Amino acid sequence: MARLPQPFLFGWQSVEADSDLVRLRLVLGAMPDEKLVRQLEQRRGHGVNRYPIRACWNALLAGVVFQHESAASLLRELRRNGELRDACGFDPFLGGDAVPSEDAFGRFLKLVCAHNEWIREMFDELVRELGELLPDLGKRLAVDSKAVPSAGKPVKKGWAGAEPDGRRDADADWGTKTYAGVDDKGVAWKKVSHWFGYKLHLLVDSTHEMPLAFEVTKASEADTKHLLPLVKQMKVRHPSLGKRAQECTADRGYDSAENNRVLFEDHGIVPVIDCRVGLWKDHEKTKPLDSQRADVFVYGE
Repeated sequence: MARLPQPFLFGWQSVEADSDLVRLRLVLGAMPDEKLVRQLEQRRGHGVNRYPIRACWNALLAGVVFQHESAASLLRELRRNGELRDACGFDPFLGGDAVPSEDAFGRFLKLVCAHNEWIREMFDELVRELGELLPDLGKRLAVDSKAVPSAGKPVKKGWAGAEPDGRRDADADWGTKTYAGVDDKGVAWKKVSHWFGYKLHLLVDSTHEMPLAFEVTKASEADTKHLLPLVKQMKVRHPSLGKRAQECTADRGYDSAENNRVLFEDHGIVPVIDCRVGLWKDHEKTKPLDSQRADVFVYGE
């Protein structure tokens, strides 16, 4: 048979065929987290080390890999699953008693959140490694946002300035997203969703489906004003990827004259963004992209 020049970087079929623990070990082995773990250990100092930092951090990653919706769900699985405890690094002789209590694990999560910049550095290091392995990473971009519901309760009206107490979320707010379209029978439909929490804004490589830049905001934040900051973040943190970028796709929530102009003129990136409907007053079918080259480039609503 003809020899392939280079195997694919990811063979998803073989990865998904492996057991959950094998997939977890792949993540733990690839995560550049030694600097963060050492920092957390130094902060703990010579205090009680009943629940080792490294085991707790690996457990946190396991919760992400296995998509646990809460810390309580993860801790229940750890107490039940001895193989998972071993993979995370908890003392096998202690059995389920090696697993942190909800209060202890909650304190650990607060400690991790206090080192947000270290986590961002881990993200950037992974992106740099991928950029070296994938020569076309960053060539084709896409941007979108995702709703992230909060587990906390909204602060009641009239409680302005109330301090968070672990149950109420004073940082989040309400977001709304509208979906509309036409079904197979030509009937228009619309769906409106509401959530209390945050938005995760992502700039990704649309070919390899890998995130390159991110930002977390309140749920009410408009999508359109976060496109250019995400592109700038990628170019500042990963200049080599910024030089590769050729196009950026997005839905109509990101359509604006400023976004299109800055992407094309300042960054050399072709915007492929759906136009907002109903903005034209003269009912023209097309308009020139450039008044000096109207015979070459036009766009429609």
